[in-house]
Amino acid sequence: MRQHLYTIAALVMLGTLSFAQQPTDTLARPQDPKDFPYKQEEVTFTNPTGGHSLSGTLSLPANGKASKIVILITGSGPQNRNAELAPYNHRPFLVLSDYLTRQGIAVLRYDDRGVGKSTGVFAKATTADFADDAEAAVNYIFSRADLKNMAIGLAGHSEGGMIAPIVASRNPKVKFVVLMAAPGIPVYQLYAQQIDNAMKLAGTPADEAAKKMATNLRIFTAMKDAAELPMEQAALTVELALRKEFDLLPVEALDSETKATVIQHTLSNYRTPWFRYFIGFDPAIYLTKVKCPVLAINGSLDFQVAPTENLAGIKTAMEKAGNKKFEIVPMEGLNHLFQKAATGAASEYGHIKETFNPAALQKISAWINGI
Repeated sequence: MRQHLYTIAALVMLGTLSFAQQPTDTLARPQDPKDFPYKQEEVTFTNPTGGHSLSGTLSLPANGKASKIVILITGSGPQNRNAELAPYNHRPFLVLSDYLTRQGIAVLRYDDRGVGKSTGVFAKATTADFADDAEAAVNYIFSRADLKNMAIGLAGHSEGGMIAPIVASRNPKVKFVVLMAAPGIPVYQLYAQQIDNAMKLAGTPADEAAKKMATNLRIFTAMKDAAELPMEQAALTVELALRKEFDLLPVEALDSETKATVIQHTLSNYRTPWFRYFIGFDPAIYLTKVKCPVLAINGSLDFQVAPTENLAGIKTAMEKAGNKKFEIVPMEGLNHLFQKAATGAASEYGHIKETFNPAALQKISAWINGI
């Protein structure tokens, strides 16, 4: 999931953090379903805007009847319909879809463009493009006579929690939204805070972490402010911001070769369509236009999308929207993946047997069935 929002950010951390992928953990995943006492259908639908097809799995209760259907939207990075995290041997959307279907809720989950059986090119797409994919799923459901009378909802995790409000703000077919660890503050601020949280978990002294957070916030602000400029002008602006921050460091902090490497890697990632769009994203623009029921949940140990600030941002946006049917739920002891965790650090993800905490599963399903 682009390490759920922070891999690219780590490149401009001035050497404070490294995110080498862990080897796949071989612990059993007891929540992976072993039987499927419900109907499953392989489906394919087209995004007419992008001109590509998306393949997925439609799950229906055993009796074939459901009043609600939810579309699952993955977070950052190319993922299949199970939102599989291969380095950690977890399949959160497989577990979530299985649980919801057993509770009488139909589910559609699909491979990201360019992943699995879906066509298209992932690397050239932005969050806005992924929103078009999710909207294509909404329109596909509405096009089927056997599904169109169900209330259609969207459930997005992390970046997927940014995508869902984009679609819900413009498509009245969306009747409810579930936001799982979704940003509620501008992404350039979220990035800086995420790195600060990661440094603290790694044992970085508070004063040092604060200084580096301030450095990163200035860099991300420059990236955000330059996002609408022509590419070369924007890249030059970002490069100048990086060099300015380097000049403030002690001489011995970074040698010239390291500085050049950091600048090269940072600009390379900044030039991608996804990052330029993402760094300038403000969730409030879309959240304030969402009128349908919204559930926002976040783990208290989520260091990647900090629960206090982001849930508060979502709440403020809902109030500004005049939305009277929203619920904000912090979940004690859960991390970014909604696992029961000790600290919430990414190093724990693969070592926790649990894929998706039962309390979170129950909250999501009860809320959907209760609206």
